[in-house]
Amino acid sequence: MQLFGRWYRLFRGYNEPMSRLFDDVERQARTLTRREKASLARILIEELDPSTDAGIEQLWIDEAQCRYHAYLRGHLEALAGDAVMARARSRLK
Repeated sequence: MQLFGRWYRLFRGYNEPMSRLFDDVERQARTLTRREKASLARILIEELDPSTDAGIEQLWIDEAQCRYHAYLRGHLEALAGDAVMARARSRLK
């Protein structure tokens, strides 16, 4: 969890009681499973970004189901996950 470590180094000493609490939370977060960490990250990000539309998650679920059914009907071609991720990473550069 590099993010927690960076944040802690930036604010170390700013508020000592918060730093101890942060250490405890970080220690506990490190014991979570990958799925639990992902859920926690999603919750924290949603809390930090209140501008996110509450219905957006359902819209993405609906879109994913639509695409899946289109794939099952033969209207969409399946692509290898590695190829999709490589393409996405190259677009972010």
